[in-house]
Amino acid sequence: MRKILFICHGNICRSPMAEMFMKELVRREHLENEFFIDSAATTREEIGNGMHRGTRKVLELHGIPFTNHRARLVTMDDYNDFDFIVYMDEENRSHLEYILGDDTEHKFYKLLDFCGIHRDVADPWYTGNFDETYEDVVAGCTAFLKFLRG
Repeated sequence: MRKILFICHGNICRSPMAEMFMKELVRREHLENEFFIDSAATTREEIGNGMHRGTRKVLELHGIPFTNHRARLVTMDDYNDFDFIVYMDEENRSHLEYILGDDTEHKFYKLLDFCGIHRDVADPWYTGNFDETYEDVVAGCTAFLKFLRG
C-alpha cells in the first residue's frame, strides 16, 4: 500500500482539496485498496478546524465527496509512516524541513512538479479563487497518479 500525505499551510484549503480529489481519483480507477491518503498542516493556526467553505463548495460543484476533515499538524511519525509527502508551495517545504528535518529518504515532492508546472499551487486563502486551486489540484494529482502507476 502506498501512503500519501498532502501538505499545505493550514490544512483547510489546498491539502484537503488534494486529499479528497486524490481519494476520488483512485476510487474511480478501482485502486482505493492500494492507497492510504491523508493531509496535514505545517502551522498550528487552523488545527481542529474543518475545511474552508470555499474548498467544500468547489468539491461539491465537481461531485467530489469529502469527509468531516479536521486540520492537523504534520509530525515526525508522518515522515516515518508515509511514502510520499506532497506539498503545495515552497514555504510548505521550508516548514516541513523545520519540523521534520532533512528529507533523507527523499519523500518530499511538490505537487505541480508532477505535471511539469514549476510553480506553487495557487493559495485560495489569499487569492479567493478556489476554482484556480482546483484546476491546479486536478492537474497535479492526475499527473501524480500517472507517475505512481509507472
